[in-house]
Amino acid sequence: MPISQGSVVNFNALAYSKLDWFKEWAKNRLIKSGLLNADETGVNIDGTLHCLSRDKKRGTKAMNNMGVLANFRGILVHDHWKAYFKYGCDHSLCNAHHLRELARAYGQDGQMWAKKMATLLEMINSAILAGGSLPSLEAKRFREQYRQLIRRAEQECPDSGKREQSKSRNLLIRLRDFEKEVLLFMEDATVPFANNQGERDLRMTKVQQKISDCFRSLDGAKRFARLRSYILTCQKNEIDAPSALQMLFEGKRPSFAPN
Repeated sequence: MPISQGSVVNFNALAYSKLDWFKEWAKNRLIKSGLLNADETGVNIDGTLHCLSRDKKRGTKAMNNMGVLANFRGILVHDHWKAYFKYGCDHSLCNAHHLRELARAYGQDGQMWAKKMATLLEMINSAILAGGSLPSLEAKRFREQYRQLIRRAEQECPDSGKREQSKSRNLLIRLRDFEKEVLLFMEDATVPFANNQGERDLRMTKVQQKISDCFRSLDGAKRFARLRSYILTCQKNEIDAPSALQMLFEGKRPSFAPN
């Protein structure tokens, strides 16, 4: 049955209005969570780059407007973007990002320490996959290996004395100064090795941009974001997308979010 574009727009607008309860429910659940994965991605809205939070500029102001991180006190997993460190929660850094940067440091800058550090991080992750978290003695052994590599790296990639350091040096400084956040996954079974969950949850936004190139309006972007959040949350709770939408238009709330 052919459906006009206007009808689809109206369906989305109605669904958006029916999800006011979901926005507040989701925010409260996120704030109370013990761990969150955070990631940022840009979207094109009528030719202008916005953050997915729908602000033209990404940063603390945009995140504060969303009303989650300012009140969150658990562990935030992210890619070391400095704005995240302004929040009074604990932090864990994404090691998938570190592996990519370490590969670049070795492949382009010839930093041998980077290759060894990548091997060590993957070794720790493999050990954890067998048990969830490491016993204190094993964690202590890995931590000492980590620190030894940092000391060797300081010799191979020293401070240049310039205001702007090389990418390899900046990576080394981060791994040195944020050891706790890099290795938190090693001893806390709730902390993942990487921030892949956050990236996976935002992937459909990239698909939308690839197909449609942009959102025509801010309202369209807002509707897309809220509907995707609702459908994805339902799918994580074993409710498929058609069932989730049927419940929505019938005025029913899913079992994981009772009235």
